[in-house]
Amino acid sequence: MIFVTVGTARDFSRLVKKVDEIAKKINDEIIIQKGNTIYQPKNCRCFDFLPRDKFLSYIKKADVVVTHGGVGSIINSLKFNKPTIVVPRRRKYNEHRNDHQMDIARELEKERKVLVCYDVENLREKIEEAKKNHPISKKEVKEVIRIKKVLQDFIENSRK
Repeated sequence: MIFVTVGTARDFSRLVKKVDEIAKKINDEIIIQKGNTIYQPKNCRCFDFLPRDKFLSYIKKADVVVTHGGVGSIINSLKFNKPTIVVPRRRKYNEHRNDHQMDIARELEKERKVLVCYDVENLREKIEEAKKNHPISKKEVKEVIRIKKVLQDFIENSRK
């Protein structure tokens, strides 16, 4: 099962449409938490929002997690040792007010904690790559939590 989460911010139809398109071509069940996304998937189960316990249960069951670049969503996925693909929201598509999710994704990619999909046209290939990767170790999860703190500090300082 592939679990996709876009958080609770603005519309992220760019990602949800691509996932819906991919769902027609692969055998994996795909479940999407689509938040405030306007596009309504036709080929996947989806929820606007989920209670935290249900959200976490989908992550635990997932073989691969595809997430926006929100630190909380990324950390939840990595905490359960899931292969994680980050699709950052982009300012140029009016998906966020700035490109801080790109910065987060790049840093975690450098640390080899996540795969980053910079272009949704490459998402299917990233999913296949994630299926072949092994989940990260508990030691690496602690390092990700440390990185989360560094990234949160970075974001807070960039807003000033």
